[in-house]
Amino acid sequence: MIFETHAHYDDEKFNEDREELISSLFRDFNIEYIVNAGCDMKSSYAGLELSRKWKNFYAAVGIHPHSADEYNDENTEKLRELSNDPKAVAIGEIGLDYYYDFCDREVQRKCFKAQLDLAAEVGLPVIIHSREAAAETFNIIKESRVRQGVIHSYSGHTEMALEYIKLGFYIGIGGMITFKNAKKSLEVVKNLPLERILTETDSPYLAPVPVRGHRNDSRNLRYIIEKISEIKQISPEKVEETTRKNALSLFDKKIIVA
Repeated sequence: MIFETHAHYDDEKFNEDREELISSLFRDFNIEYIVNAGCDMKSSYAGLELSRKWKNFYAAVGIHPHSADEYNDENTEKLRELSNDPKAVAIGEIGLDYYYDFCDREVQRKCFKAQLDLAAEVGLPVIIHSREAAAETFNIIKESRVRQGVIHSYSGHTEMALEYIKLGFYIGIGGMITFKNAKKSLEVVKNLPLERILTETDSPYLAPVPVRGHRNDSRNLRYIIEKISEIKQISPEKVEETTRKNALSLFDKKIIVA
């Protein structure tokens, strides 16, 4: 059974077939659990609404750096309330994005730090987004009280991944591992212990080869699992089993194991 640790099924790209697709993932495609990641207040609420419809569908709540200008005391209080929901398993996705710079960098930092404080307060893990801000993201996390989470869609070097592991974090591996230019990602997977890797799709984005360029969904986790098994020279079943166990360990406070 496969654990999808990061998807965005509230996205408008799923408007035409959302319920049919998600039901089929659980019924027909060996997907056991799904965590839907929030990007702003609207998607955080939407993820929790979706979680009401399927027993093994959960949500992370948080404000993405692209939406950091939503950060204010009122929304922090709303996130605190949402984090107490039985189906809320993490604060995220949160972090820094200096590639697009859709929000002022100082606003991003304040939003990020506030949500790390919230996660520490409510005792939930974090889902971290970091793009073109690797060193600063790491330093802010290290200075925080948070010691449980996942670095989503990790694209950095092995050395920093190992430092994150020392802090207690997992490394999220998605479709990029299958891309032709994925040299860094290949090295990361090769050198990291399988016990610190999580599998994710970031659906509807980052579809892996051989479906790159199409709308992504959790059925494609099998390509990511197969690639990890190839790199580490172990069976896909071992990858599936271990990454599932890893995710259950990270989100253990809220996940209900059948």
